[in-house]
Amino acid sequence: MKNKLNAFLNRISEGYKQRSIQLIISISFTALAIISMAFMEIMTYSSYLNNSRETAVESNKQILDQVSWNLNTYIRNMMRISDTMYYNVIKDKDLTYDTLDKEMSLLYEANKDNLISIACVSQDGALIAASPVATRKAGVDFKKQKWFSDAEEKIENLHFSTPHVQNMFESSNYRYYWVVSLSRSVELTYFGKIRQGILLVDMNFSAIEQMFDKVNEQGTGYVYLIDSNGEIIYHPNQKAIYSGLETENNLVAASYDDGDYIETYRGQERSVIVKTVGYTGWKIVSVVPVNELAVNHRQIRFITVLIFTITIFLILFGNMFISTVVTDPIIKLENSLAYLESGSMDPDNIYLGGTHEIRHLGRTIKAMVRQMRKLMDDMVKEQEEKTKSELDALQSQINPHFLYNTLDSVVWMVESERYQEAISMVTSLATLFRISLSKGNNIITIKDEITHAKNYMSIQQVRFKNKFETKIDVDPAIMNCITIKLIIQPLIENAIYYGVNNADDDGLIEVKGYEKDGDIFIEVRDNGMGIPPETVATLLTHKSESRGKGSGIGLWNVNQRINLYFKGEYGLYIDSELDEGTTVTIHLPKISYDEYKGGLSNE
Repeated sequence: MKNKLNAFLNRISEGYKQRSIQLIISISFTALAIISMAFMEIMTYSSYLNNSRETAVESNKQILDQVSWNLNTYIRNMMRISDTMYYNVIKDKDLTYDTLDKEMSLLYEANKDNLISIACVSQDGALIAASPVATRKAGVDFKKQKWFSDAEEKIENLHFSTPHVQNMFESSNYRYYWVVSLSRSVELTYFGKIRQGILLVDMNFSAIEQMFDKVNEQGTGYVYLIDSNGEIIYHPNQKAIYSGLETENNLVAASYDDGDYIETYRGQERSVIVKTVGYTGWKIVSVVPVNELAVNHRQIRFITVLIFTITIFLILFGNMFISTVVTDPIIKLENSLAYLESGSMDPDNIYLGGTHEIRHLGRTIKAMVRQMRKLMDDMVKEQEEKTKSELDALQSQINPHFLYNTLDSVVWMVESERYQEAISMVTSLATLFRISLSKGNNIITIKDEITHAKNYMSIQQVRFKNKFETKIDVDPAIMNCITIKLIIQPLIENAIYYGVNNADDDGLIEVKGYEKDGDIFIEVRDNGMGIPPETVATLLTHKSESRGKGSGIGLWNVNQRINLYFKGEYGLYIDSELDEGTTVTIHLPKISYDEYKGGLSNE
């Protein structure tokens, strides 16, 4: 799986490299813009939905507050009637001599729009007074009524019932109403003594129905009313619920504290707001399906997608225009480099235009071409003007074949637009010449000689397409010691042309420098084909002829120059084995450059 993924990524990378810069810029910026726009649109749409939901919830809370206020007014009106009857009438009457009928009838008449009946019952269940009907139906036992038992159990509280049909009294039109009953324990006076009784106020339930029906006609969702135990007092689908056709999550809603909640009921996510009505413990519950909170979200989603699409088209065309403006100078510069590919070294053909960076690149390429032409001209001029002694030293490093091949490689790099490698190769070639000339000095430091060798190997590695590897390991302690210039490079040259060049395996050339027994040794080792023993015996005793590949100066020349300058036992040693490789060792005295310069000063 990992290999397949890497192969897929490699195919994408290769395809990306083969595209034009204009296409890459257009695609990259368009993709980035699309991702950014999509993220922004999603965040905006999500924010809108959340704000819409919050607004809808807040609106429902306001509606709930209004309903609560109206219901509290309704409840307080019942309590006011009850308090008026109790504190202004019953407490002032001794029922041994007085009756409650007149005052009760007056109170009923004053509130008959919302009032169904008022009744006062003694502790033993006897009807003391009632309005508007004062005749109890046969078989009705007040003591078995829930409103009676609730008031008798908790005499200090006001008790509100759930909606029920009040049919305890005779009615001339045989019409009975749904009511909400408020019952309380009262103190009745007989012969100056206090006895307990029950005061009952029946309010018309239609007022609550009208109140909630009006609310449920507005907006989304619905509002219903429950008591503290979760029993439904009002519900817009109350008949269907009582008949079992529908259900409601009223028992769970009864457990909620005041506030808003998100619940899932029968697979539907709903926003629920709960508010408790004072005095009664009743709870008003607002229910709105979550998908209805954002009423216009489909339209907004359409507008969002439309804006997103239009924006993407604008971004696409804008990116194409901008990429064209940006890349057009680059394309012109690329076309002008076709002259270099054809072999022309005229810097005037290089395009200069576009942005500052592109103009700077054009000027840099132009300067590089001029520098290359100048270097080529200077090298030819130097070849002609140097003295014979300096030419000998120079030829021990470079002949026209090497120079031609090197410059041919430079031209090939320029044609291939490998400008950095071309500059690196020309720089290495320049450094090679600088150390070769050494301001006319024949003695240089080992550090400079190693630098010369590194630059030479760097050039040859490019020319031979990295057919061989190189390793240089020289003890830093001998870097400031002296050597005759241009003695390592010919050894490397021989290792390349006659050692690793024709080898079947990967070539390796090692340069190692160290101090031993007070002298300096520099080894040049290759893993090439090796040299036959009979040839090794003649390499240091006879001057060989150039075969057109290397510098034209062989090992004999290097050995002779070391022997002439340092005398004695110093020079070259050759150790070679067929199919194993060859090691050529340079043996030099250990003389620091400071000692050498001091000796010249004394002279």
